[in-house]
Amino acid sequence: MDQNKDPFEEYAVVINGEEQYSVWPVGRTVPAGWHEVGVRGTRTHCLDRIDELWTDMRPRSLREAMDGDVVEEAHA
Repeated sequence: MDQNKDPFEEYAVVINGEEQYSVWPVGRTVPAGWHEVGVRGTRTHCLDRIDELWTDMRPRSLREAMDGDVVEEAHA
């Protein structure tokens, strides 16, 4: 068996409530808190799509907290 061969033929791009992305093998149950975004393909294709989609690596809660700080500073 080729150890470099990917054991899964197709992956899906998934996202969680913090808007963090990952790849997940198609055919496996997506973990709780994650859902597919509608992109499927090879692992490389999915990772390339994540690079396009996930432009701000901060979790959503951190982005919102930091955006709130900016708004509060503007009103100070």
